[in-house]
Amino acid sequence: MTDNHVIPDDQDDLLFEHHRIVADAKQSLIRVDKFLMDRLPNVTRTKIQAGINEGFVRVNDKEIKPNYRIHPNDVVTVSFPEPPRDTEIVPEDIPLSIVFEDEHLMVINKPAGMVVHPAYQNWTGTLVNALAYHFKNLPQMPGNEGRPGLVHRIDKETSGLLVIAKDEETLTGLAKQFFDHTIDRRYNALVWGVPQPSQGTIDEFVGRSLKDRRITTVFPDRDLGRNAVTHYQTLKDLRYVSLVECKLETGRTHQIRAHMKYIGHPLFNDSTYGGDQILKGTTFSKYKQFVENCFKLLPRQALHAKTLGFIHPKTKQSLQFDSELPRDMKDVIEKWENYVKYN
Repeated sequence: MTDNHVIPDDQDDLLFEHHRIVADAKQSLIRVDKFLMDRLPNVTRTKIQAGINEGFVRVNDKEIKPNYRIHPNDVVTVSFPEPPRDTEIVPEDIPLSIVFEDEHLMVINKPAGMVVHPAYQNWTGTLVNALAYHFKNLPQMPGNEGRPGLVHRIDKETSGLLVIAKDEETLTGLAKQFFDHTIDRRYNALVWGVPQPSQGTIDEFVGRSLKDRRITTVFPDRDLGRNAVTHYQTLKDLRYVSLVECKLETGRTHQIRAHMKYIGHPLFNDSTYGGDQILKGTTFSKYKQFVENCFKLLPRQALHAKTLGFIHPKTKQSLQFDSELPRDMKDVIEKWENYVKYN
């Protein structure tokens, strides 16, 4: 072969291979991330490195480290847990809870249960499908195809505030604020136990678990993962659980959920991180029934993106938005308040 080339995906491949790239016979020894950056359009080095760490990039059918150097005739495959799919978004008439809107941007309050953007097993019914219905030609960040208008996201079962950009300049301006960590993002979380001290900072690197890629874990070895900083403050001490405010300095996947578990206080009813078990208090039948009733009232992790503040990229005005806790979290907090009062 005289040139590096990309072999088209096989749509019937059950391994969900997205790209197969064969290095030239005269290929120089360069790092695999640089090699892929030159050959995969609109994909950032960060995304490539994350894919390598998660085992999605293989060379000659073997997992590699990020510092691997490509050799002549190497076969590089990029695979993902979901099958390849085009980025066409189907517009859907889904109601949006709009907190603020002008010609440049919109702030919405996402309900729990709504996926932010289409992905494997969630191709429809997402926030992006709703946005495609309400607007036309929303901008996309390079390497973020299929996610028009989005600058950030929150988990499916997390409720709360999101900002959506309507034009490219606004999208770029907001993205820079997220990159510079100047966005004010505060979440309310109901967690097991009472943090000691009552306020502090969790500065621990996080990344995909080496055992289960669906989970984010803390890596004490800072050669792994990415830096993540969460500032927390206890708002209500309810003896068995606490209402905690978490202020994000960085915004890694599942950051609050992983950080709070790391300090011994998983989010209430967070099944992914062990919060769906009784972690504080006894297991006698009356208390156990009370907790299970709370789980039924709040069938998700108890996390709400409550506050969002940023500088409007066009008007340069400082904007600050706050949202009420959703009914399911309010009801469960009230039940805990009554339980602590009378027991």
